[in-house]
Amino acid sequence: MADPIPVLVNGAAGKMGREVVKAIAQSTDLTLMGAVDRSLEYLGQDAGELAGCGTLEVPITNDFQPMLAFVSQEKQPAVMVDFTHPDSVYENIRIAIAYGVRPVVGTTGLSPVQIANLTEFADKASMGCLLIPNFSIGMVLLQQAAIQASQHFDHVEIIELHHNQKADAPSGTALQTAELLGEIGKPFNPPSVEETEKLPGARGSLTEDGIRIHSVRLPGLIAHQEVIFGALGQIYTLRHDTSDRACYMPGVLLAIRKVMQLKSLVYGLEKIL
Repeated sequence: MADPIPVLVNGAAGKMGREVVKAIAQSTDLTLMGAVDRSLEYLGQDAGELAGCGTLEVPITNDFQPMLAFVSQEKQPAVMVDFTHPDSVYENIRIAIAYGVRPVVGTTGLSPVQIANLTEFADKASMGCLLIPNFSIGMVLLQQAAIQASQHFDHVEIIELHHNQKADAPSGTALQTAELLGEIGKPFNPPSVEETEKLPGARGSLTEDGIRIHSVRLPGLIAHQEVIFGALGQIYTLRHDTSDRACYMPGVLLAIRKVMQLKSLVYGLEKIL
């Protein structure tokens, strides 16, 4: 039997990070080697106890680079799972690749230029890297249904709803959905009237393909998305709702295993299913 894949969780004290720690602890082919978080209140706490899955003897630390150096010494190549913050994720990925640790990233907010730079960096290192805006299988299915529908509807808008701790807007998932619709190569929402926004942003953000994205941030929400198509006499709505972050874990575990086989950066869960 092969040695388990060593995993470092960055953002281990966050809500998603705790779920990842729990999922790794419950798997037989992965082992938690490190848990990093920049929240000082959790320093020194056992990552397993914090996640509610029992003592793992892996303390929370904020020493990111020393932990990368530590896991990079393992016999089996290591993986970093990152659920941190848009202001740090770009450097996190570059540093991990430099240490030879494969990034699996759920943090969104990277710009197209940053993604292009990381793609080049990973290619030069022949290093697998996965950027996944949404780890939910259900969201992948929604996006595939939206692509089919977009061939028959010319009018579409996206509404994404998240908890009020989310730092970036629109969500990476909503942007990815709009990009996928844009790939069919037609403009959406041809204007039928000259619009006036009485409050700036009332009509949401606008993509190059003419798709409007509206962002809602409220406590009580987790992650939700609607793609609404309209035509004369009909509305077609696709909606995905998250009620528990555990729904992302099959996708996270799949990504950890798949990134070991990659030699370049891959964007989107649908590419590895």
